[in-house]
Amino acid sequence: MRTVFAERLPERLPEQLPEGLAERLGAAKAAAAPERLGMVQSIVGLGVDAVGLDAAIGDLVTVGGAAGVPAEVVATSRTGVRCMPLGSLTGIRAGTPVRATGKRFTVPTGRGLLGRVLNGMGEPIDGKGPLTGGTGVGLGAVPLDNVSPPALQRTRITEPLQLGVRAMDTLTTVGKGQRMGLFAGSGVGKSSLLSMIARGTDAAVSVIALVGERGREVREFLEDDLGAEGLARSIVVVSTSDEPALMRMRAAFVATRIAESFRDEGRDVMLMMDSLTRVAMAQREIGLSVGEPPATRGYPPSTFSLLAQLLERAGTGATGSVTGIYTVLVDGDDHNEPIADTARSILDGHVVLDRVLAVAGHFPSIDPLASVSRVASRVTSPEQAKTASALRKMLAARRKAQDLIDVGAYQKGTNRLVDAALEHEDAINSFLQQGMAEQSPSVQSWDRLNRVVANSGVLQ
Repeated sequence: MRTVFAERLPERLPEQLPEGLAERLGAAKAAAAPERLGMVQSIVGLGVDAVGLDAAIGDLVTVGGAAGVPAEVVATSRTGVRCMPLGSLTGIRAGTPVRATGKRFTVPTGRGLLGRVLNGMGEPIDGKGPLTGGTGVGLGAVPLDNVSPPALQRTRITEPLQLGVRAMDTLTTVGKGQRMGLFAGSGVGKSSLLSMIARGTDAAVSVIALVGERGREVREFLEDDLGAEGLARSIVVVSTSDEPALMRMRAAFVATRIAESFRDEGRDVMLMMDSLTRVAMAQREIGLSVGEPPATRGYPPSTFSLLAQLLERAGTGATGSVTGIYTVLVDGDDHNEPIADTARSILDGHVVLDRVLAVAGHFPSIDPLASVSRVASRVTSPEQAKTASALRKMLAARRKAQDLIDVGAYQKGTNRLVDAALEHEDAINSFLQQGMAEQSPSVQSWDRLNRVVANSGVLQ
């Protein structure tokens, strides 16, 4: 019946029709067009195999009718397509209809997102109503897929970005547009350090992605760690560990796309992601479900290419910048495991959190000697670089002589750097440690480091 009606409508509507009628007739023709439905052929693992669909990679489909489960096409063949669901497949069976929407994933953008909490689909989950923005606050939508800024169109990193953490602002200074990784095992303080950065940074906009988090920790992070002040200038994207793998992976790209949209407006954006490892784990589930061969430690090849695509989208552009801070959960405290090693090779620096320091109550548990910023020399003055190097030398000399110190065999006067580190140990530890609620502006951090180094006398 719908098909016959569509065929009787003229291909070209008369221009003399009353105003608005032509548009209504065109909409009616589109609505009356025959709809091609596919059906579920099989459900294996995390994937849904469907036949009879005209869909391409990245297209959104609905499994189970118009109000069914949304899914995305991730693989295709001559016989059909494989989709990854963005929700629960309970009640779905072979023969269930599958509808191609003809649409692709889009992401909301605009200043109206500030202070909001979104899920991996870009939908609000904070109970504050729909994303309508406000008076004078625009909201838009952009495709999820985007390309990295061309290498020769990226502006150079020349300005430091305040993080509010003394040990990072001085010893591993981060520049606007840099991508830095926080590497640590479980329970060493990555998320807590990330929340300190969210409150202490001077970036105009912060976009925070919580990927694979425990559901219990989300409200704790928002209310206790981030707080009302931090949330007011942040956009939080959440996908908990119990959600489908595609939803977890999409949350990382949604947060990145939102940050890119602010960068395109010429803003300096802080993008924080916890954690990059769980994004890789989600891609591993997806890759294995579509038939990719497992490679290093079970990760398919697509995992490593996806990490490069995700991380390269941050950084500077022709205007504006996205400074990326990514936590990396190292497996078994092995900092050379595949994901950590791949991330370290792509990122512009890494901060290592040490479990021994964390157990001893040293927070943040940053190991300055194992941490490095690859752009620190470009965003700090020669005097600042000299001061930071002096403290590093004292710490390195102390660590080298630690065995002798522990057994009481070290003799004072053997090494002036070791002597200075031991004599000013309390001042150095006080500088490197910082309370969760303590905010330290970058200027004050450098002044305090200058006093510590000056009192030690190592630069004389």
